Amino acid sequence: MDPATVGRRIARLEDTLGAILFVKSPQGYALTEAGERMLEPLELAEAALTAGQGAVTGADEGLSGTIRIGAPDGSANFLLPQVCAQIREQNPDLEIQILASPRIVNLSKREADMAITVSPPQTGRLTVQKVADYHLHLAVPKEIAADIHSLDDLKGRPVIGYIQDMIFDQELDYLSSIGVSRVDLASNSFSVQLMLMRTRRGIGIAHDFAMPFAPELRLVLRDQVSLTRTFYLVRHASDRGSERLNRFARALAQGMRAEIARLEDQARHGA
Repeated sequence: MDPATVGRRIARLEDTLGAILFVKSPQGYALTEAGERMLEPLELAEAALTAGQGAVTGADEGLSGTIRIGAPDGSANFLLPQVCAQIREQNPDLEIQILASPRIVNLSKREADMAITVSPPQTGRLTVQKVADYHLHLAVPKEIAADIHSLDDLKGRPVIGYIQDMIFDQELDYLSSIGVSRVDLASNSFSVQLMLMRTRRGIGIAHDFAMPFAPELRLVLRDQVSLTRTFYLVRHASDRGSERLNRFARALAQGMRAEIARLEDQARHGA
């Protein structure tokens, strides 16, 4: 449907209701308070209609429409592409958007339909589901890995990590947790950090699940430097009644657990 038609239909609906449902901004349309109040019952109605159609036709229809996931760039780059591609293969009418963001995605403003986070949010009308634990270790260039027996063996090598004042979640402050205070090469993106480790012969903390994508690196000192973090799936509380989003969330969580296990197993055998 072209934008002009959408605009006319929105205006007609607002005239009928006598309320403004959307405000337009440079980022697109955003729901007003009235729009937010309408959203949950309309999603319930949509889910009921879909279920009714399935009951009549006997068809188990696949997912359709657009679903956007917000995620830290580590999971967005190294986990979600494989997981979402598999879900899409099973649901060819579905469009999946991955929003890789070096900050917390604002679900209340509908920046995304759901978000992957590394710590559970403490405020807002949100539902939180633990997806899986994942592991991080010290990564070094593979040609020196056999010579690394203690942290002292790493002296003189550039340390790569996050820009300290841009760490948006304390769970990402990996280096401080192991007593490292100086970062020589920094980025607010883990993907950039990994590339720096690969090309600048530096050392840093890496997700085990990212290691199969970095054949130039090896994990070392696993018994001395070992971190465990957790991924959570966060959704707006009003979406609990949407069977469409519930089905997608189940598939996403199952796919992430399987992909983390697969990639971490590869990392262990490559270490």
